[in-house]
Amino acid sequence: MSNPKLDFVDLKTQYAALKGPIAERMQRVLDHGQYIMGPEVAELEERLAAYTGARHCITVASGTEALLIALMALDLKPGDEVVTTAFTFAATAEMIVLLGGVPVFVDIEPDTCNIDVSQLEAKITPRTRAIMPVSLYGQAADMDEINAIAQRHGLPVIEDAAQSFGADYAGPDGKSRKSCNLSTFGCTSFFPSKPLGCYGDGGAIFTSDDRLAQACREIRVHGQSARYTHTRVGVGGRMDTLQCAIVLAKLERFDWEIERRLAIGARYNELLAGRLPVVAQRPGRTSVFAQYTVFVDDRPAVQASLIAQGIPTAVHYPRPVHRQPAYAAHAPAGGCPQADQVAERCLSLPMSADLSAADQDRVIGALAVAARR
Repeated sequence: MSNPKLDFVDLKTQYAALKGPIAERMQRVLDHGQYIMGPEVAELEERLAAYTGARHCITVASGTEALLIALMALDLKPGDEVVTTAFTFAATAEMIVLLGGVPVFVDIEPDTCNIDVSQLEAKITPRTRAIMPVSLYGQAADMDEINAIAQRHGLPVIEDAAQSFGADYAGPDGKSRKSCNLSTFGCTSFFPSKPLGCYGDGGAIFTSDDRLAQACREIRVHGQSARYTHTRVGVGGRMDTLQCAIVLAKLERFDWEIERRLAIGARYNELLAGRLPVVAQRPGRTSVFAQYTVFVDDRPAVQASLIAQGIPTAVHYPRPVHRQPAYAAHAPAGGCPQADQVAERCLSLPMSADLSAADQDRVIGALAVAARR
C-alpha cells in the first residue's frame, strides 16, 4: 500500500485550530462592510509595528508590492543601481527592473545562502541607490555589517523579509531585534505559506522614518495625500480588510507557532547531524524556517524517492536570478559560483508549526532510504 502524502505546508491543521477566531474576524468585516481600508487595516498595522518595534507599519497588497513601494518611496530612477543577492525569488530583482533600475548581484554564503557581505562593498558605485539583502529561508543576513557599509556610503537598506517575519537578530551588542526592524525598510509577505500568512495575497512595509512612511502610505493609494489630491505617482497597493482580519486572527497563536518552528527546526538539525548538510544558522540569529532546506547530490533521484514515499519537497530556488532569461543581461562578470552550486543541490523539506514528531521522523526515514539509492 502506498504511503499517505504529507502536506509540504500544513495549512489545514492550522485552520482547524483557528476556525472560530477566523470566522469571527471575517464576520465583523462582512457586517460593517468596509472591505477597503476598514478598521482592521489600522488595527493590524498597529499590532505589527508593536511586534517588530518599528515605528510604522504600512500594509500593502503583497510582498512584491511592498518592495515596489519602498523603492518608489526612495525615488528610484532609471539607471539607479540596487545591490542585492543573486539567490532569491525573482520579485527581489523584478521590482528594481520594473522601475528602470539596475540590479547588481552579489554571490552568497554557501552555508546560509544569504548575501556574502564580504563581497558587497566592492559592488557599490556612484550609481548605487540602495542595498537590498534578503532574509532567505527565514534567517536574516548579516544586517549589522550591511548597515555599516550602507552608512559609510550614505545608502538606505531594504530588508526583503518575505520569509523571515518573526525571526530574531542579535548584533554585537547582544540586543535582540526583530526582522523587519533591522534597517531603513523591512518588507514582508503574507502569502499563505509564509510563517504569518493570510488566505490570498498581502504584505507589509516597516520603517521608523516618518517621511518614508508617509510616502509609502501615499504611494499605496495612487499617490494621494488627501482624497483626489495626488501629490506623487502611486499604485493601487492596498491590502484588503478581509485579509487583514485573517492575519489578526492568526496572530492569536503566532508566538506559539514561532516556538514550534524553532523546535522543529532544531530537531531537524539534530536528526540530520552528520547525515546531510543543512542551511546553517548564525549565532544570535533565529530562523523561522519558512523553508527547512538541506543540500543533496543527485537531487532529482532524491526527490523521486521521497515522492514515492509520500514526502513532498520543493526547490527554493532551482536557478539563481542572474541565470533567469529576464535578468541575464545583469549577470555579473565572473558569475556567482556559490549561488550556482546551491541552486543545484538545495532541497526543502516539509515544514510548518503543526508538523508532528511522527511525521518528521517519517521524513528523516524517507531521506535515509533516498540516500541509499
